[in-house]
Amino acid sequence: MSTPLTLFQTDLFRPTYRPWKGERWELLLAPMLICKGYWSEAMLVTDMAGLIRRDGPASRTWMSMTPMEIESQEIGCRFAAGHTVVMGLGMGWAAANAALRPEVTRVTVVELDPEVIAVNAIMDVFGQLPPEAAAKVTVIQGDALAHAPDGAADTLMADIWQPLYGDDRLEQVRRMRDNTGASRVYYWAQEMDIVHRARQLGLPLDAPSVARIVEGMGLPLIGPADVANYPELIERAARNWLRTDWTPPGYAVG
Repeated sequence: MSTPLTLFQTDLFRPTYRPWKGERWELLLAPMLICKGYWSEAMLVTDMAGLIRRDGPASRTWMSMTPMEIESQEIGCRFAAGHTVVMGLGMGWAAANAALRPEVTRVTVVELDPEVIAVNAIMDVFGQLPPEAAAKVTVIQGDALAHAPDGAADTLMADIWQPLYGDDRLEQVRRMRDNTGASRVYYWAQEMDIVHRARQLGLPLDAPSVARIVEGMGLPLIGPADVANYPELIERAARNWLRTDWTPPGYAVG
C-alpha cells in the first residue's frame, strides 16, 4: 500500500503572487503538483508560484515556492539578526521572512536585474508584510559581488545562483562576506559544499566532521551551531539532490 502524500505546510510567510509576464521574466502559478523538499520527502504543493527566466527561445525556472526552495533557505531566514544583507531578490520571500524576525533591525536587498525588482514591486511582496516589517526593507539595484553597505552587516544571506552547485560559489561568498563584513553567513545550498568536502576527505556527516569542514571554509556559517540536527539535514539533502558517486573535480576548501 502506498503512503499518502503530505500537504506541504510551513510557518514561514509565503507571499501571494499572480501570473505576470515581462520582457525576460514570467511568473507562473501551478494549482497543484508533487515535489520533494530539500531534505524532506515528496509532498503535495498547492498554488505554487514560479519565477521563469527566458533566454531567447529557452526558458528555465529561476526560483519557485516549492518545498525545495523554502527548505534550502529557511535556516538563514530563521536565524537572521541585526542588519541583514540579502544578495539576490528572487521572489522576495526570503527577505520578507528575514524582515519579520524581531531580531532583524533592517534588511538591505541587492539585486542586479531591474525587471526582477519590478515584478516584486508589482506583486507588492513587501507591502503584504505588517507595516513595521515592511519598513525594514530597502531594495538596491547593484552587483552582489561588489556591494558594500554603510557599515558592517550582521547577517549575509546569499542566493544569486541557478544551479544547486557551482565550482566558484565558495569564493564568491567569501568575496561578498569581505565586502559586507557580515559576522554571520548563510548561502543557498551551502550544505552541498559541505557534502562534497566530506566525500573528498572520506568523512562521515556527523557534527565533528561538519565542524572541521566549516572551519576550513573560512566563513562564519549559520547552521552548524544553530540547528541541533544539522548534519542529519545535510545528509538528507545530499540523498535527495546528489548522486552518491559524484564529487566535483578539483573541489577544495581552504
